[in-house]
Amino acid sequence: MNTFTPVIFRTIRHYAGKVRTMHNEIRTERLMNSLPTNIRKDIGWPDRFDARRTDRN
Repeated sequence: MNTFTPVIFRTIRHYAGKVRTMHNEIRTERLMNSLPTNIRKDIGWPDRFDARRTDRN
């Protein structure tokens, strides 16, 4: 039973990390979309973000 417990915690920690990453990405996307259009254009939003997103999948 002792060898099983660390595996469960590792799995939960991994899942929590993925959820945290998704939450941060959503929050960042929301923030970027709230910026004025001219600022978004200057930094290349959403063009660069969409390219990065498709590369990951």
